Amino acid sequence: MKNQNIITFGCRLNSFDSQVIREKASSEKLNNIFFINTCAVTKEAENQAKKKIRKIKRENPKAKIIVTGCSAQINPKDYKKMNEVDLILGNEEKFKFKKYLNLLNNNSPEIVVNDIMSVKETANHFIKGFDKKARAFVQIQTGCDHRCTFCIIPFGRGNSRSVPIIKICNQIKILLEKGFKEIVLTGVDLTSYGNDLYEKPKLGKLIKKILKKVKNLERLRLSSLDAIEIDKDLIDIISHEERLMPHLHLSMQSGDNIILKRMKRRHSREDVINLCNNLKKFRNNIVFGADIIAGFPTETNEMFLNSKKILSECDLTYLHIFPYSNRPNTPASKMPQISNEIIKERARLLRTEGDKILQKFLKKQVNKKHKILFESETEGHSENFIPIKTLTKNKTGEIAMVEGKKVINGKLISQVM
Repeated sequence: MKNQNIITFGCRLNSFDSQVIREKASSEKLNNIFFINTCAVTKEAENQAKKKIRKIKRENPKAKIIVTGCSAQINPKDYKKMNEVDLILGNEEKFKFKKYLNLLNNNSPEIVVNDIMSVKETANHFIKGFDKKARAFVQIQTGCDHRCTFCIIPFGRGNSRSVPIIKICNQIKILLEKGFKEIVLTGVDLTSYGNDLYEKPKLGKLIKKILKKVKNLERLRLSSLDAIEIDKDLIDIISHEERLMPHLHLSMQSGDNIILKRMKRRHSREDVINLCNNLKKFRNNIVFGADIIAGFPTETNEMFLNSKKILSECDLTYLHIFPYSNRPNTPASKMPQISNEIIKERARLLRTEGDKILQKFLKKQVNKKHKILFESETEGHSENFIPIKTLTKNKTGEIAMVEGKKVINGKLISQVM
């Protein structure tokens, strides 16, 4: 199965799922079959997947196309209308695709999508490695028990299900044996980890166990976190454990308290500011990123400016700015909407402000030393996720000390020491 025959859209968890599919498919003779692993976070993500499907079919008219992922789970009938599609599999069925390959020969696309909310078993897919990657993702949970008013992902992933601690540790050990030096814990709602397990272990307890049981793990990184659910153990580990990378990405969504309430988020802007300030006291090299939605329904200019101000108040260095995307059947879709022109302009202003903060941060890294994990012969990321480029070639997957020399095109040009 060629790597390019599995096309992934969306989050790190989708990247993990695609690797599971890749390994399951490796023992099969799947010639000219394409898997499209879709995302449903925004309408644009769905449009990109459909555009890719049409392109693949134009270039490979005899190819069979299987569509799966969150968009396929939530909107399977949309893909059934596409002449290019041969089979639609839900988020659970995609891991059992061998069972449904015979349906590829039917005249019209078949839908095999069950009720994701009925899935109760814990997420538990192990992989042997990641093709052409220096860091590996490990799924610790999937699904979400919260119902933010703008989000349809719970209807694509189901309720939160966690992987037991011992199985996560075993997965990490397998990946380290393959040569990976950095592990990224991933899931839909990372800070809800353990709520469905016996004794309900929190994320902080999981990380303490990992670092204790897997002593040869050099770098552990976390994907997106919900600020209000970060437990005391996790605060302690972030503050003092050097093997846990000093880079946190926060699922913030807005910097305005009224909008946060209308989003049905559980934190306030003050919660985020206090978290960032407190962690900086213990770990001065920690860097923060955040997801922010621009143009949420009812957002006034004053509310927007609160989101813009929190970028500098928290030193949010790595930003994911999302123009609000109206998702059908969500509570937010029934609220008074803002014009697309205003949404795009506010997203542009947030990105511009974010670029200024990033550029200022990168310039401060000149003449400073950093440990880089090389993800190619000349590029990688530091411990606090600084994008680094070297002018000399190095071995992919290796960790080296570098010194920053100058900033070009959003990257710290560095010299290996």
